[in-house]
Amino acid sequence: MNTPDAVCVGESMALLVPGESGPPELVRTWVRSVGGAESNVACNLVRLGVPTRWVSALGDDPFGRAVLAEVASFGVDTSGVVIDPARPTGLYVKESNASGSPVRYYRSGSAASALGPALVSTMDLTGIRLVHVSGITAALSDSCLELMHALVSATRTHLLSFDLNWRPALWAHRESGVLRELANAADIVFAGEDEAAAAFGTADPLALRGLLPDPATLVLKHGARGASVLAHGEPAVFQPALKVAVVEPVGAGDAFAAGFLAATLAGDDVARRLRAGHLQAATALRTHDDVGPPLPDEVVEALLDADAATWAAAVIT
Repeated sequence: MNTPDAVCVGESMALLVPGESGPPELVRTWVRSVGGAESNVACNLVRLGVPTRWVSALGDDPFGRAVLAEVASFGVDTSGVVIDPARPTGLYVKESNASGSPVRYYRSGSAASALGPALVSTMDLTGIRLVHVSGITAALSDSCLELMHALVSATRTHLLSFDLNWRPALWAHRESGVLRELANAADIVFAGEDEAAAAFGTADPLALRGLLPDPATLVLKHGARGASVLAHGEPAVFQPALKVAVVEPVGAGDAFAAGFLAATLAGDDVARRLRAGHLQAATALRTHDDVGPPLPDEVVEALLDADAATWAAAVIT
């Protein structure tokens, strides 16, 4: 296995999606899959040629073994995953729908929720170029919040990427103001307009930059319209999204982050990073799974270098 360039830290769970059509309360057949923001990013990064390690905790149970095997099947280094003999693997259920997919979490007391700051001292970051985390971890437990503080405050020679990944149900009984502190300590921050409005009280790019002055790169996602980058000392750069025949949207934000991050590590300019994000997001939008099959290499290369008119006319089916 290649020495990893990136490390993704966070919980992944067993995922159940409907195996037949109809209202969820009438569905009798469910298909077991795997889902988790940070492992989704890890799987997509490996697909894009970036050796990546996923660090988390799973229960010593069938769901945990299934999650570990599924993530490893993408080529992700899972040597940093802790197996907890006392706590279960988390579970969530997705009511799959093209216009939005409601999810229900069963993760209280999970193995990953018991992770804490001591984990940082066990992580070998020698040669690592990127560490990716999300706001989800901070909401799982007090110890997970301490873990996040330890990750963002540690001396680093790598880039730190933070995806807001706003989950209102997780913050119902917690103080969400900590997300601003965590995001502001990162080098690259991803946030959707709707997420930013809910978590920070604004989706205005300049206002957000005022709230988060320290990250070198702020990526603001405008849904189906596109995404913008606000980088220190540079004018804002906007790149429209691709037209995609959407199956359902869950996982697309993680795929976008992976595409953008892989292009960042490759040294690409901002416009190409945004296009790489949109192209990878399209792979998730085309499937019920959180990590979709890759687009043909020739399509990706053609669209990365296409003129504006060709990009605008492209449709991914």
